[in-house]
Amino acid sequence: QVQLVESGGGLVQAGGSLRLSCAASASVFSFDTMGWYRQAPGNQREWVATIPSGGRINYADSVKGRFAISRDNAKNTVYLQMNSLKPEDTGVYYCNAVRMVGGLRNYWGQGTQVTVSS
Repeated sequence: QVQLVESGGGLVQAGGSLRLSCAASASVFSFDTMGWYRQAPGNQREWVATIPSGGRINYADSVKGRFAISRDNAKNTVYLQMNSLKPEDTGVYYCNAVRMVGGLRNYWGQGTQVTVSS
């Protein structure tokens, strides 16, 4: 069973930075895509950024230019560097991993809270 463990959330003032980490129990090469999603109170979970095993990194328009997703293959870890944070970035951030071979499978972490104060 694949496990994804997020860390790095916290409380930060607007304009500040945080770096989230997602440690996978399997090699990141075993996933077709890894990414981050977030969910604010009362809202649906929304996509933030994706880093595929091959291909282009993509970002939601709301975070483009402020967030950066990256991957450390040796540590089986995906990061989300978040700069110039805004109060509307507040929410629970979830790590996601997708495998397509043998049937689509989605894996999720437990989430880490990010709170941006104004």
